[in-house]
Amino acid sequence: MKPLALLLPALIPSWNFFDVIAPSPRIEYALSSSPKAPKGDWREFRPRPQRVSAWAMLCRLLWNPRWNETLFLVSCAERLINAPTDHSQDEIFSRLAADLGPWGGETKPWLSFRLIFVSREGQAIQREVLFQSAPRRLADIAAR
Repeated sequence: MKPLALLLPALIPSWNFFDVIAPSPRIEYALSSSPKAPKGDWREFRPRPQRVSAWAMLCRLLWNPRWNETLFLVSCAERLINAPTDHSQDEIFSRLAADLGPWGGETKPWLSFRLIFVSREGQAIQREVLFQSAPRRLADIAAR
């Protein structure tokens, strides 16, 4: 009986694991041609696909490093909202720059990101900007 009592919590997780259940922040980025804060043209970073095949889901259970990195970025975003640090900003900037690649900043070399919460109130979708970074030059981010 004792081994089963030790194994049971691992098989059936406790919902008390989470302090608060709340929406996680989404990361959006914008490229601009000047170091001024961008006004529009924000794009979601790594949007979720509309459909995933059963085979792809099965493969993702075994190997999905991109999703693991995305979860790391969500935790950086949560830390940035709760207790801002340069490290969290640097990590988000470096992953954004890596995804954009060297071609990302040819005509628009300045990169900014913002963190938003998306929630539903009745039939309306609300988007609240919680944090917006100062623009950084893509070449400087890639050099780190």
